[in-house]
Amino acid sequence: MPLVEKDENPRIPYQHPMPPDALPEIVVPDALSQDDDRMWVKQTENVYFRPLCLNVSQGYWMNLLKVTKSGVLSRHRHANAVHGFVLKGRWHYLEHDWEAREGGYVFEPPGETHTLVVPDDVEEMITYFQVNGVMYYVDPHGNHLGYEDVFTKIDMCRKHFEDVGLGADYVKNFIR
Repeated sequence: MPLVEKDENPRIPYQHPMPPDALPEIVVPDALSQDDDRMWVKQTENVYFRPLCLNVSQGYWMNLLKVTKSGVLSRHRHANAVHGFVLKGRWHYLEHDWEAREGGYVFEPPGETHTLVVPDDVEEMITYFQVNGVMYYVDPHGNHLGYEDVFTKIDMCRKHFEDVGLGADYVKNFIR
């Protein structure tokens, strides 16, 4: 990003209208706050996600994944790349010798199959993930067990937000 020229006033906002068809921004100022449990969608026992962006036009989602007990989460495969950034705790995949630790970034290439494990001594893990496309759940031999995509995530959110009193339409805050 270039520096502002000396004779320019850097505090003058852009002076032209935004594109008329541009979508509004999503701003989640308290994404890590755990003051309101209604924001965390329960996936399974001790596994929650907090939606940040559910992009239906490009088929990806961004969320915080929170695990509140150690154990094996899931074995799955991605059709597209996944990006992760560990905010709290740590985790690893059974299929690899590295460990994702607090402050660490993980790139998962398309086609990768792995089994996420939160170690016994980790009380809580929170990781920011951007998942592009479909996530396929498989058994140890690669047999299909189920899937998630941005639309199943939206369905989970819609039901959850309705159940906790925010209303099913609350999910629209995250859909782009």
